Amino acid sequence: MNSLTHIENSGFKYTVGGQGNPIIVLHGLMGGLGNFKEFLERFQNLDYQVFMPELPIYSSSLLDTNVKYFAKYINNFIKQLKLKKVILVGNSLGGHVALVHAKLFPSDTKALILTGSSGLYENAMGDTYPRRGDYEFIKTKTQNVFYSPEIATKEVVDEIFEAVNDRRKILKILAVAKSAIRHNMSKDLPNINIPTALIWGENDEVTPPDVANEFDKLLPNSKLFWFEKCGHAPMMEHPDKFNSTVHNWLIDKKL
Repeated sequence: MNSLTHIENSGFKYTVGGQGNPIIVLHGLMGGLGNFKEFLERFQNLDYQVFMPELPIYSSSLLDTNVKYFAKYINNFIKQLKLKKVILVGNSLGGHVALVHAKLFPSDTKALILTGSSGLYENAMGDTYPRRGDYEFIKTKTQNVFYSPEIATKEVVDEIFEAVNDRRKILKILAVAKSAIRHNMSKDLPNINIPTALIWGENDEVTPPDVANEFDKLLPNSKLFWFEKCGHAPMMEHPDKFNSTVHNWLIDKKL
C-alpha cells in the first residue's frame, strides 16, 4: 500500500500519492480531504497518481474568489508539477471548477468526473444563510446534504460551523457562491467534447436530478450514473460503489 503525502510548495498545498496517469481531485466549497479519503486511498494503488490541491477559497483576495480564478489556479498547479493531460474529479464547486478548466484549457484536460456539480443550478445551503451561532441549525442543514444524516459526523459539522462563524471566511464563501451562480455553463457545455462521467445521487437536494439530466443532455460526450439512496456527495455516501464506477468507466474509456 502506498501512503498519501501532504506537500506545501510554490504557493500550493496538496496531497499526493501513487504513480501513473494523473488524477486531480477538486473539493467542494465546504469539503476537504476527508470527503475523498477512500477515493484517494484506492486510486493511488491503481496505476494512477492522485493529487488533491487545496483550492484557495480563504487565501485568495476577495476579487479572485471566483470559479474562473480557481480554474486558472488549477492550471498553474498542473504546469508547476509538469503534468500532462489530467483527469479531473470534482464534487459540487469542484465539478464547476473542472468544467471551467476544460473550457479554458481543453488540451490539458483528458477527462472529467463530475458529482453533484454546480455550473447549471444549485440550491443554497439555506436562504437565511446562515444563522451563524446556531449549531443545531448548521447541523440540520449539513445533514440535509446527505441521504443518511449520520454521514454528517460531528467532525464534518464542526468544520462547517467554524467556517460560517468566521467573518472573513463567510465573506469568501458567499463570494464563491455568487460567482458560481453568475458563471452558468449552459452555453459552454455543448462545446466541451471531453469524456465526462456524471455520478449523481437520486436524492440530491443541492443539485437535484434535473441538473444531472441537463448536464447529460448538453455535454456531447457524457455518461450518467445514478446512485440510489444518495444525496449530494456520492464519494462519501457510497465510497466503494463510487470508486468502482469511476474505475470501470476509466477502463472502458482506456484512460
